[in-house]
Amino acid sequence: MSIAQFFAILVARWKVVLAVLLATVAATIGISLLMPKTYTGTASVLVQVATPDPIVGMSLASQLVPQVITSQVEILNSDRVAQRVVRILKLNENPDLRSQWQEVTQGVGSFEAWLGDMLQINLQVVPGQSNIIMVNYKSPDRKLAAATANAFVKAYLETALELRVDPARQSTAFFDERAKSLRAQVDKAQAALSKYQQDNGIVATDERIDIETARLNELSSQLVAVQALSAETTSRQAAANVASDRVQDVLTNGVVSGLRAELSRQEATLSQLTSRLGDNHPQVQEAKASINGLRARIDTEVARVAGGVAVSSRINRSREAEIRAAVETQRDRVLKLKAQRDGMASLLRDVDNAQKAYDTVLARLNTTSIESQATITNLVEFSRANEPIEPSSPLLLLNTIVAIFVGSILAVGVALMLEFMNRRVRSPNDVVQLADLSVIGFLPKPDRKNWFRGNRSTSMQTRLVGYQGKAV
Repeated sequence: MSIAQFFAILVARWKVVLAVLLATVAATIGISLLMPKTYTGTASVLVQVATPDPIVGMSLASQLVPQVITSQVEILNSDRVAQRVVRILKLNENPDLRSQWQEVTQGVGSFEAWLGDMLQINLQVVPGQSNIIMVNYKSPDRKLAAATANAFVKAYLETALELRVDPARQSTAFFDERAKSLRAQVDKAQAALSKYQQDNGIVATDERIDIETARLNELSSQLVAVQALSAETTSRQAAANVASDRVQDVLTNGVVSGLRAELSRQEATLSQLTSRLGDNHPQVQEAKASINGLRARIDTEVARVAGGVAVSSRINRSREAEIRAAVETQRDRVLKLKAQRDGMASLLRDVDNAQKAYDTVLARLNTTSIESQATITNLVEFSRANEPIEPSSPLLLLNTIVAIFVGSILAVGVALMLEFMNRRVRSPNDVVQLADLSVIGFLPKPDRKNWFRGNRSTSMQTRLVGYQGKAV
């Protein structure tokens, strides 16, 4: 079908086209006027996705913004928010609605859930190009439309705050219980440390062990000195046992030296007397007796001095033994203190570890406690819904425009359907297509003005056209 044929059909059946178009528009206008008016309350919420968190001090990455907006839209459309709206509007206290619920569901299920589903039917959540989410609610009552839209925004903000605070509250309960347990462990470790200190008489471990170590060092020094002195006196005693008159103590003794000097003098005197008087002279005999007495005194003094060396050796050995015993005792005491310090150090580590764990959990408890009491979110009520002045539906002008468009398509379709059901010849091309014959000429439409004037002969003109194929 060519465009000329299409327009020829429309012109030939213009009455049908006009009738279908007018009927469609009239039906649409009538239905629009008969339909109940519906009002739409519109509120909006701003999602501040780039606002730093006042607690953790972090900002949301820009690539996560679409995901956040989508999540917020899903929360707004959730049953949890709808049921909170029911409680905000106190619809669950309406006896008429409860009777309707009993009639529809026979009392099966939750009344609030049923009311929430009814509210969600007329709810429309529209995410914008920015971070603003539009909340639309349709209702025949303009006040109810605005109130319900505002209730959805309020319920959404409260639900979003709960979703943020509830995990912090659960964490607070967990950390609180954990803190109590760790506090008991700290007290237990501290009690064990105190008991250990009391049992061992420990007041200041580090100071005491330093004092005892210094005392041990001093005793060790004394032991070394006494050992050296004992070794010296022992060697002197050994020398005295071999040749007591050659011992250094004897040689340096003043009494022995004086006696030996006197002995030398008397021996010289005796030698002179003997050479002058002879051996049997009384003076010679007296001198010999005096010399023998001096020698006896020298031997006695030498023996006394040598005995003193032995006594000194025994005393030094005794002192060495005493100091050695004191060193061993002091060493045992220091080792015991070190063992006590090691044991207390272990208990101190237990106390420190328990205290550190308790402090860590307590700090986390304080953080989660603050988070659980937070009332600030990244959601802001951007605009409240006011009572709409004009209804949102039906829109008479828009419906009329749509009816004209749809009616035009329907009218054209009806005209074409009638044409196909009763095909007419409206152009020479129709003859060629329908009869498969060549056209040699055609009579144009009569001029109606001349037709009614009676001049029919002049109105009928014949035009001769060329043809192809066999002539008819």
